Amino acid sequence: MTALQRAVQAAFDAGGPLARTSELFHPRAGQTQLALAVAKAVEDGGVLVAEAATGVGKTFAYLVPALLSGERVLLSTATKTLQDQLFGRDLPQLAQALGLPLRMALLKGRSSYLCLHRLGLARQSPDAQEPRVRQALAKVERWAQTTRTGDLAELTGLDERSPVIPLVTSTRENCLGADCPHFRECHVNLARRQAMAADVVVINHHLFFADLAIRESGMAELLPTVRVVVFDEAHSLNETGIQFLGQQLATGQLLDFTRDLLAVGLQQARGLVDWTALAGALEQATRELRLTASATRGSVRLRWVDAAPEGVDAHAWQRSLARIDEALGATAAALDTVSELAPDFVRLRERALLLAERAERFAVACEPALVRWVEVGTGLRLIESPLDIADAVRTRLLAAPDAEERSRAWVFVSATLGDDARLSWFTEPCGLQDAEVLRIGSPFDYARQAALYVPAQIVRPGDPAHSGQVAQLAGDAAVRLGGRTLVLTTTLRALRHIGEVLAERFGPGSGLEVLVQGQLPKRVLMERFRQGSTGGQPGCVLVASASFWEGIDMPGEALQLVLIDKLPFPPPGDPLVEARCRRLESEGRSAFSGYSVPEAAVALKQGAGRLIRRETDTGLLVICDTRLIQMGYGKRLLAALPPMRRLGTEAEFDAALTALLDASPAQDETVE
Repeated sequence: MTALQRAVQAAFDAGGPLARTSELFHPRAGQTQLALAVAKAVEDGGVLVAEAATGVGKTFAYLVPALLSGERVLLSTATKTLQDQLFGRDLPQLAQALGLPLRMALLKGRSSYLCLHRLGLARQSPDAQEPRVRQALAKVERWAQTTRTGDLAELTGLDERSPVIPLVTSTRENCLGADCPHFRECHVNLARRQAMAADVVVINHHLFFADLAIRESGMAELLPTVRVVVFDEAHSLNETGIQFLGQQLATGQLLDFTRDLLAVGLQQARGLVDWTALAGALEQATRELRLTASATRGSVRLRWVDAAPEGVDAHAWQRSLARIDEALGATAAALDTVSELAPDFVRLRERALLLAERAERFAVACEPALVRWVEVGTGLRLIESPLDIADAVRTRLLAAPDAEERSRAWVFVSATLGDDARLSWFTEPCGLQDAEVLRIGSPFDYARQAALYVPAQIVRPGDPAHSGQVAQLAGDAAVRLGGRTLVLTTTLRALRHIGEVLAERFGPGSGLEVLVQGQLPKRVLMERFRQGSTGGQPGCVLVASASFWEGIDMPGEALQLVLIDKLPFPPPGDPLVEARCRRLESEGRSAFSGYSVPEAAVALKQGAGRLIRRETDTGLLVICDTRLIQMGYGKRLLAALPPMRRLGTEAEFDAALTALLDASPAQDETVE
């Protein structure tokens, strides 16, 4: 055992510094095993991929060896929430327990920081004339006088969806850089300078891949000086990475540009250029592009393999793209005539040229190695991306040594990374097939703490009556439990249907409150759901989809029933899914067993993982899809789930609900 491994072992021992500084800490074999593996990777260099199930305590398992190593460390997470938790709680707590005088820095993307220059322009924006936006802007202006970091997370009352945020933050396209009058006091630059001077830097995956694609956010300078890189919540790396390694053009981007053009032009060069006409031409062309897909309802992805997306008139589509390109060209030419008046005009011209370049790119055929599609919602988003990040990881990450030509340590860790021994679901698309792989099971006693029930009488998911039966089952169980129920759906259609049925059943005065994703910000929904398990508050049923399948932590009695409406296979009509399946088929592999089943297995593990979060938790998992027990692939999906005891009949399920009511486990919180 090396010196670092001995130090790590001592830190996790019963009489070690972690136990001495926290009464909640207790040694766990899996946590120590993971920590020693991370220590080895740090010392030897190379790549470690580790799946550490819920309850292992993976956060401290990678932090302790990373900090004790004395190396410079970069920590990347999937969410800003975990970023803030690491920086504000876990790292200071560990540094104190281990007696390490560490300099730590938090680095987020531009959209997380107040831009002083754009704050000064915000009142001129047409959007700022709305009373709701004016009120939020006034709050930001007051906070701007006292904040030291400019991190909008400090403004707890500011809705993450607030329309004021784009008005007071910058993007790569509209940032003035060194020409900005507020460059010296810029919050983004201050955060970057602190990161360059820190021993431990906490970032997120979006920032990491944005910089990998454009080399703009300071990571190009930071990464070569770092010896240890840890990706927590690594399961989201591939989907995050492809967002930044491709190309995008959104109608929202174009309309934002027209607003900025008008605001800056009318404020700083009124009368020199017909800003209204320029903005109007681009806005009209943008709206025409959106109208070409007007027949498409709801939020969908359209295939795009020919001159235009599926179901869209090719002539109208190409004409709209050409008009956008023409309007952007005229705008760039006009901006060139006033570029010496202010740096804002220089940046606006660069934005116009960049957007025009993207419009021209999407007007020609897609490269064979990429996939292209259009996302339709309130606007359009034109997307072209690689199928995975494997090539970028192999050629742009792992192949690059640090400044001293030493072998860098790369650690990828998550609670869910696959359903086979090599964690192929994660390692293949991320180009990490040669990595050392470690799988550590949960310390929880699932057979005692939880049970799985698959209702045998429920209709198949394709039956129109399925969502209604799911809502009936969820409602009946929620009545018994007094709420404490989370319904996870695989589609927005099911989300709406189940939410409507439950809301109609449990109106005011029913003693239960139905919460549906989209009604309120995620953070507010979660807080209200937690309150539903406390005295004097109505119990809650939360119906959710998408992001609620992971990252939800509600230990204790707050959540005791998780109900999944059907097996979460990837949507067959999705263009990215289809392209990945075609690639597998071209390699002679089964797209269903090689892609669809592993995707469903991982999603099921993530959804089931919401139920048991602590050693004292108890609960029930209900999967309303009989294919799980009737089809051959069901065995593979069942094997991916935690080893809960099985309930075979409705009577056994009723008895389990009764047992949950009779038991009242004490809530316990362990150190992660």
